[in-house]
Amino acid sequence: MSDPTAVRLWVGHTLTVTETALAFLEDAPRHGALCRPLDRLPEVHHPIGSGEAAIPDALLYYRLGPVGDDSGSMLRAFVEVDRATMGPERLAAKLPSYQHFHCYVPTPPGRRPTIQEPALEEWRRHYPLFPRLLFVLDGTGLAGVETRGSSLRATAAQLTTSHFLNDVTVLAASLANLLQHGPSAPMWRPVRDPDLVT
Repeated sequence: MSDPTAVRLWVGHTLTVTETALAFLEDAPRHGALCRPLDRLPEVHHPIGSGEAAIPDALLYYRLGPVGDDSGSMLRAFVEVDRATMGPERLAAKLPSYQHFHCYVPTPPGRRPTIQEPALEEWRRHYPLFPRLLFVLDGTGLAGVETRGSSLRATAAQLTTSHFLNDVTVLAASLANLLQHGPSAPMWRPVRDPDLVT
């Protein structure tokens, strides 16, 4: 990148994504969970057809249960960090991309699914369950976080005809709350029901 503004924005965004992952890393031992430094993968590419893709800022792994015990539940989350460098509508437009990924079934050229080999959504090749979708909002103060949350809710309301929001947990929280209280604190708001706090 040769544009200094683009470099500054990219570096700031990368640091905020890292700061978000560190909050999970620091919080895990307090709850007998496991989240290691390499349990965060940046910008994992998930194709959704026509050359498009859902690319979260991070894919985060978090194991519940005692450390060293592999029988605990493995949680996965797509993390989207918003630093108010894009409009609320552009942020909310990420929801339909994840919805598309949730139902996307790739078809090899010249082949159709058969009874022996039924069509399978692309995400099932990588994950046993579709990862949670976490929006971490920063850079706008309380009013800006509310505006961005409202935009996410409005977009979510338009997706009610699909099973996406029934099948996938989609939550939003402010970075300030995440850093102050830790990710396991009751601060996450479901985009479908903002009055509920989990």
